[in-house]
Amino acid sequence: MDAQSCRVGVRCLLLLVALGLPHSGGERSCEEVRKLFHGRRAGLPDAPRAGPDLQVCISKSPTCCTKKMEERYQIAASQDMQHRLQTSSSTLKFLISQNAAAFQETLETLIKQAENSTSLLFCNTYPSIALEAAVSVQAFFTDVGLFLFGADVNPDTFVHRFFDRLFPLVYSHLINPGGSGSSAEYSECVRLARQDFGPFGNIPQRVMGQMGKSLLPGRIFLQALNLGIEVINTTDHLPFSQDCGRALLKMHHCAHCQGRMPRKPCMGYCLNVLRGCLAQMAELHPHWHAYIRSLEELSDAMHGTHDIEHVLRNFHLLVNDAVMQAHLNGQKLSEQVNKICGHPVRIPTQSGRCSWNRSTEKHDLKVPGRDEGMLANRRKEFINSLRLFRTFYGGLADQLCVHELAAADGLPCWNGEDVVKSYTQQVVGNGIKAQSGNPEVKVKGFDPVINQIIDKLKHVIQEEAIFSECQ
Repeated sequence: MDAQSCRVGVRCLLLLVALGLPHSGGERSCEEVRKLFHGRRAGLPDAPRAGPDLQVCISKSPTCCTKKMEERYQIAASQDMQHRLQTSSSTLKFLISQNAAAFQETLETLIKQAENSTSLLFCNTYPSIALEAAVSVQAFFTDVGLFLFGADVNPDTFVHRFFDRLFPLVYSHLINPGGSGSSAEYSECVRLARQDFGPFGNIPQRVMGQMGKSLLPGRIFLQALNLGIEVINTTDHLPFSQDCGRALLKMHHCAHCQGRMPRKPCMGYCLNVLRGCLAQMAELHPHWHAYIRSLEELSDAMHGTHDIEHVLRNFHLLVNDAVMQAHLNGQKLSEQVNKICGHPVRIPTQSGRCSWNRSTEKHDLKVPGRDEGMLANRRKEFINSLRLFRTFYGGLADQLCVHELAAADGLPCWNGEDVVKSYTQQVVGNGIKAQSGNPEVKVKGFDPVINQIIDKLKHVIQEEAIFSECQ
């Protein structure tokens, strides 16, 4: 054999070895495949063999794969893809969950500070009613928190209840303090009389207006953030169809059965497989985009009388205005109450003294206005970050293929059957309707779980729209 023939023979031998194909020097082994699947090699044969029972990785030549391996690697391929999806959404999920927790914590702090400010107002300015008023103050802010965090309570109701309970105290201790106390029946009559002649002027109506306009958007905003977390958790764990699992197996592992381990899938091939597998998620795109837009609009609307932080921080000032107005009109109010309820029957009681915990004042009660706006600033930062994820569900397949899975343009790539220069099949778009022409994955109808999530997104978007129309 001449030198040139020898060189050609060596090149052919090396090529056969690289492809893992049999050659005249002896049988090829599955050792390279074994190394690649080091953690999943159960059932891997020692040497290539015929694979007539294969369902997906069908090959005319001997193969390193078995039917059992196919089944295991189909599960593995789906698990790997689910892990990639969870990794892709991890930043978005952390952004929303971190801010949801921070918003709730900030609101809880603001509610506590507002309660402390109101209690301190009574202790410093109206100490004679501070102890009895404390119960009403605590109940009021408990209701504020319950409404914000989703409970079925009505702001108008608990605002009315607060001022109804406050008036008998103001009347018996500040307007007509002729004795230590009055009977429960008389106090109840005075309470009901408030609704007839409005001793606090328009203050209760102002409080109702401010609470309604500020608490409702805050409540919707928190609900929307929790829904965002639910959407991501749902899509992170959405099971793939059997047809998708087979397509993922073919794209990721069938090349290895033929000894073509270094080759990545072609770009178009990868897009077809992932756009088919993620077609259900792509249906979320317009609703997710609208959801983020509704959060932007809701955040923008939460200012002035719609800013819950401003309203809570200044609640005690309105309460003070209400008490002062009743006090200034004391003589007229006394005459009106006497006509309706008569004169009180005094019951001797032991007067209490307001006891304010100065350590609580120091640590929990911040000076109103000093750091006002912290909630608005946090919302602004959050919305700016969230805008970057408006197209998350619409471009998920493209992102995974372009940045992680597919071969770069111009490089030899795997097309599901062989290593080629380029993928020649039609590349379909995103979404379920576009999958009718997908040569790699068959998609059947809408997933009911995705439909349910879409309905929830529509509900939050509609709530925001109704709120905006009412302003």
